[in-house]
Amino acid sequence: MEGREFLIKLSDSIGISGYEHNLYEILNYAFKDYVDEINYGTLGDFIAVKKGKGSIKIMLAAHMDEVGLMVTNINERGFIEFRCLKGVDAKVLPAQEVIIHGKKEVYGVIGAKPPHVLTEDEAKKAIAVDDMQIDTGLKKEELIKLISPGDLISIKRNAVNLLGDYITGKALDDRAGICVMFECAKILKNVEHHPDVYFVATVMEEVGYKGARTVTNRINPDIGIAIDVTSADKYAKDDIRVECGKNIKIAVGPNIHPELVEKLIETADKNDIPYKLVAEPGKTGTDACAIQVSGEGVATLLISIPIKYMHTSNEVINYNDVEKAGRLIASFISTLKDWGDIYA
Repeated sequence: MEGREFLIKLSDSIGISGYEHNLYEILNYAFKDYVDEINYGTLGDFIAVKKGKGSIKIMLAAHMDEVGLMVTNINERGFIEFRCLKGVDAKVLPAQEVIIHGKKEVYGVIGAKPPHVLTEDEAKKAIAVDDMQIDTGLKKEELIKLISPGDLISIKRNAVNLLGDYITGKALDDRAGICVMFECAKILKNVEHHPDVYFVATVMEEVGYKGARTVTNRINPDIGIAIDVTSADKYAKDDIRVECGKNIKIAVGPNIHPELVEKLIETADKNDIPYKLVAEPGKTGTDACAIQVSGEGVATLLISIPIKYMHTSNEVINYNDVEKAGRLIASFISTLKDWGDIYA
């Protein structure tokens, strides 16, 4: 499977936090020819293992969950009331098409007051989730046969290729990171390497790194590399540090192992892979937070892909950045024979 095709399939799949099992089939299909075994964590993490010749274990981790919504009530008029799972940008929800995953899939649209009936004060504020509802066209008595409180709601969106090497779609955070692991696995297929490599698609990152915390305890790696996305919106602030199609982010800070990051930088320079060092003085807000403090502690790195319009249904990445990150990680892995190499 070609990487861009894989990313589009991942983006089009539904895997809201805690319900990521829908991705198993496509993940199995993509990784099976590049690894020695595939299994699953207790909470549902996907784990693909490629054996090496040495005695150390490296775990790559990219989360497969996406942000979404949940049904809380069906009101008397037949409209669905909902809440956001952590991370949804409520400002972009009005007029979105959605799928409610009940006893069967039900399509709807998120409605809110139109601009011409808003009061002057209302027009100055973002619309609150409490003032939105989902219209399916069905009456309450019909809906309650199909939908219940707690049912998940996903945004209806198909990924598409933009001009050049850009792709837009939902859940590119962090299924682009899964594709980084895929590109890395393709390279390692034909490379002799010493570490055992664990390619892990983690669950429930968006709601507190739950999968990363438990699966790291299970694998007990010597080195953990979290792969995620980082904001590249030019208008977000004046000092954008990474930009789509130009460079990838290598994090430095207390969440990151200093000797490892030096070796990663050395590898990037040697292989002419453009990167930007970004200071992370506190929590990185990624699986790296959980990986680092699992078990007796894990030497951790964080590599991030630039993304625009994060946590919307039209995120944008440049696939060249995915390939660069995959090549960097594969090259880094191939330089390691044992733990002592890090300090050499």
